[in-house]
Amino acid sequence: MQLKSLHVFLKNGLIGYYSKDEIDAFFYRLCDAHLKLKRIDVSLKSDTVVSPQTFEYFEESLQRLLKYEPIQYIIGSTSFCGLDFIVDEKVLIPRPETEELIGWILEQIDSSKPIKILDIGTGSGCIAICLAKKLPNAEVYAMDVSSGALSIAKLNAKANQVEVTFIEASVLDWKNQDLVVDVIVSNPPYVRESEKEMMSPNVLDHEPHLALFVENNNPLLFYKAIIDICKINLKKDGFIYFEINEYLAEDTKSLFSLDAFGTVQLKTDIFSKNRMIRAKRC
Repeated sequence: MQLKSLHVFLKNGLIGYYSKDEIDAFFYRLCDAHLKLKRIDVSLKSDTVVSPQTFEYFEESLQRLLKYEPIQYIIGSTSFCGLDFIVDEKVLIPRPETEELIGWILEQIDSSKPIKILDIGTGSGCIAICLAKKLPNAEVYAMDVSSGALSIAKLNAKANQVEVTFIEASVLDWKNQDLVVDVIVSNPPYVRESEKEMMSPNVLDHEPHLALFVENNNPLLFYKAIIDICKINLKKDGFIYFEINEYLAEDTKSLFSLDAFGTVQLKTDIFSKNRMIRAKRC
């Protein structure tokens, strides 16, 4: 089978499940991951005969795509903030909105000065690792309750050649009087159970629910816990950054007591949705 026929094979197998543009994108990503061929190379080498092993790889990938498994899990990696990250079912796939959160943090920080940062609910380590990469004078800590997620985060830190101190703990009961930082950042679980019906199968059926969902009757559980941590572990004049549920923006903002925090600022993403919040410790 030629490479161009392999493209047709994937298209025919996925028609009715995905759009033509999505199928084409899958094909080129699989070629890049398995054959190390960029899109232009695929076009130039479309008559190349593929090996039986390559056909088996695409056939297996097709079956996984039919189950709406994310392409990032199939190829085992994704790009985020210009860096490559290993991902699998133990961690959420990093989103563009989180890139915006990192950009907001970097706008404020003087990269020439020493700084301590704590990332709570690190998952793949994408936030902590990107900040460590962009801020060579930063001392970065990253916490997660999942040992599986931390195993992936550690691999990502090594692959991206940064130093991050990882902490396995639940934010709901973590206590540490000694660690005092300049910045706390978190993208905690915030999707209410009632919002599941709004989510696509590739997210709902494959990404870790532990990192996504909260009970309807207490959707800000993790925000409350992290704000309490800030009162102990965040320096005076330090900042807390959250990614938030757009439908609970004002409710999240109201959690910051005026006696402990000064300015509280909501920020919209590129789609004009309230997706981030920042507060300064008094």
